[in-house]
Amino acid sequence: MENIGAIITSYRKKAHMSQIELADRLQEDGIDVSSKSVSAWETGRNEISARIFLHVCRILKIPDCLEEYFGSNPNNPLTMLNDEGKQKALSYIDLLTHPVSYARKSNVIPYPPAPSDSPSMIRLRLYDARVSAGRGDFLDSDYYTTIEVPATEAGDADFAVTIHGDSMEPVFHDHDMVYVHRQETLTDGEIGIFSLNDNAYIKKLKNDDEGTFLISLNQKYEPIPVHLDRDSFRIFGRVCRAIR
Repeated sequence: MENIGAIITSYRKKAHMSQIELADRLQEDGIDVSSKSVSAWETGRNEISARIFLHVCRILKIPDCLEEYFGSNPNNPLTMLNDEGKQKALSYIDLLTHPVSYARKSNVIPYPPAPSDSPSMIRLRLYDARVSAGRGDFLDSDYYTTIEVPATEAGDADFAVTIHGDSMEPVFHDHDMVYVHRQETLTDGEIGIFSLNDNAYIKKLKNDDEGTFLISLNQKYEPIPVHLDRDSFRIFGRVCRAIR
């Protein structure tokens, strides 16, 4: 099984494309990323979203991302062939699609789709750092992509992050994307995104006579005490909802 970062690196180099050039091509597709994000994907420091990876596959001409990742794709008959066999199969497919009488008629949808002018869509920053694994300074970095989401889905969210780990199950799961309303204070019992001693967390805030704690919904994890007098502690915002 190949990791996604290595796949991107391999095909980017085959295309004789720099990380800056790949970021520029993604920006042409409406994906707001920097070369630092490309570097973070390739080294495994951050995880690329499925949506952006599909754009990368198109730009770098990755023919079958499942085969590249798992080593085979049982739903693709070309996987069973060597390179010579694949070329012969593709040549036969070309024969069937030319003349046009053999080709399937279909409505062509432009790729990428035209940006929506509808006020029902809004743009949010999706930060590359995965909370509960990433560094707590991610909001001050340019490691993010810009996503377009339905306004009714985002609510009053200002940005989005991806969750790492199972500490907030059964409500929030590993790889869930959560929308966050930016605010510097939370009340006792609210779920938010926090930075504690340079580590980023999604937790429930407990702030009462017993002290301040970051609480996991998964009971196998102990509460994390926050010592306001000596810890570096910051509240990024309130979690609005999760998207799987």
